[in-house]
Amino acid sequence: MAGTTHFVLILSRYFLVEDLNLFTLEGLSAFMKQVFCIGELLIDFVAENQGSDLSIAREFTKKAGGAPANVACAVSKLGGHSNFIGCVGDDAFGDFLLNVLDAHQVNTSLAQRSDKFTTLAFVSLAEDGERDFVFSRGADKELSYNERVSALFEKQIVHFGAATSFLGGPLEKTYARYLKDSVAAEAFISFDPNYRADLWQGNEAEFVQKCLPYVAVSNICKLSLEEAYLLSGASSLEKATAYLHEEGAKLITITLGAEGTFVSTSKEQFRVPSISIQAVDTTGAGDAFIGCLLYQFAKEQDPVSCLNDKNKLTDLVSLANKAGAVTAQNFGAISSLPSKEDLASI
Repeated sequence: MAGTTHFVLILSRYFLVEDLNLFTLEGLSAFMKQVFCIGELLIDFVAENQGSDLSIAREFTKKAGGAPANVACAVSKLGGHSNFIGCVGDDAFGDFLLNVLDAHQVNTSLAQRSDKFTTLAFVSLAEDGERDFVFSRGADKELSYNERVSALFEKQIVHFGAATSFLGGPLEKTYARYLKDSVAAEAFISFDPNYRADLWQGNEAEFVQKCLPYVAVSNICKLSLEEAYLLSGASSLEKATAYLHEEGAKLITITLGAEGTFVSTSKEQFRVPSISIQAVDTTGAGDAFIGCLLYQFAKEQDPVSCLNDKNKLTDLVSLANKAGAVTAQNFGAISSLPSKEDLASI
């Protein structure tokens, strides 16, 4: 049959169809929604228990990093359909990172490669939690906009959770365009600011201003307590969430570690307890939380309808709390993410 060939994403794979009108994402409502995670994928070189001074650290462990990539892996490991949209270098480190995502069944066909080196982060961790941090930015900032990718967002789930998204380069502009496209596509929008003090010292006000357009259109805004206070300028959970709802956020979840998660909608606020654990490494626990939450929303025909259902939200957040807790009991982010079986065993 003559016609234009189009790519349609379903079940994390591409199928060729001759007429996009014959086979679109809208026609696939019986399937679980796709989750698109946009942002950085980088190498973390971690020196554990060698003090908080990189100048004396001697041994480093290479790990895959980047919050959006962690979330994509969290979704796929639970059985969801996740897609990573970001840029890595056309080098050995880029190969390693994409191979990690491929091994976790994340669709990487939307990822880009650059002649810039893959972004690297060096961290030295002392036993008391103090750290020294050096960030060497490379390919992640080179992500370019692709309107064909935006066409896949229609009524799907799009997660904006990149720590490097507001640091300039093509990524920042691409990020903003994908946000606009997500709104137009009636996507379910998730936002996690992933504030990193190491990257924004002295420029916190600029960071806040760049976050607010994302808060304004988010269906779910996932925050730490520090982020909630930073974005709102408030000093209590109630005042912070009230301000963020006024800005436009529909559902706000504030993770509080052992104290569970504070959940706020425009109608009510409540806490969902977590499980008691002995935390080993909290890296990635927040990504596991939001990944599990998005996986559950992806199974809903209309995720927005869940946002004011307290009983439903309690169940969803309770399972997400477990996902975060499981991840915190082991070293490493991606390697510690739970499967459905892991969560069912608790």
